Amino acid sequence: MPHWLQLMAESLPTLLWAGLIFTIPLTLLSFVFGLALGLVTAVARLFGPAPIASIARFYVWVIRGTPLLVQLFVIFYGLPSLGILLDAFSAALIGFTLNIGAYSSEIIRAVISSVSKGQWEAAYSIGMNWRQAMSRTILPQAGRVAVPPLSNTFISLVKDTSLAAAITVPELFQAAQRIVATTYEPLILYIEAALIYLVLSSVLSALQVRLERRFARYGGMLEANA
Repeated sequence: MPHWLQLMAESLPTLLWAGLIFTIPLTLLSFVFGLALGLVTAVARLFGPAPIASIARFYVWVIRGTPLLVQLFVIFYGLPSLGILLDAFSAALIGFTLNIGAYSSEIIRAVISSVSKGQWEAAYSIGMNWRQAMSRTILPQAGRVAVPPLSNTFISLVKDTSLAAAITVPELFQAAQRIVATTYEPLILYIEAALIYLVLSSVLSALQVRLERRFARYGGMLEANA
């Protein structure tokens, strides 16, 4: 067996374990929390009072206008100067959540705005209040439109978690870095890590296509019954 293939075979379990224990949980938790934050932020910008809407706009402006790596450094290395100590995983989770929250809020805000005013009027006409109209009429329709961009955001997040290695989170990419430090084979190990990310992204892209098709069929059924 060639040396490079043997090295990849020996390091694969370590890389996959790091991905299973750190990369995947970090991705899932950050996306779920970020999506919830994005929904709150989008609703605040669209329907909140002026002061709250201004705070939401400021948050989105700051996060979207600064690099994710800088945000992670500020949280992990900067906050301790204020007496706020966080372990690496918690700092990464907060950083990714804030980042996803800002970007997803723009997607959610756009899809909610795309729902026609007639849908609001129809909901109110059958006795729904604002909360009921939002949860039962507006969000289901907006959610179907939001699937493709939010799926792309999730796939990007899988790859962005490699930045957590910079703040010592022992995820997949840092596991590769540690093996490189002992084997002195950066090209082979980094290519292997890249291939694992590629496989994950490809699987998620295939799932995204299936999800979009399902929502398209569901939307067609709704239109046919309308």
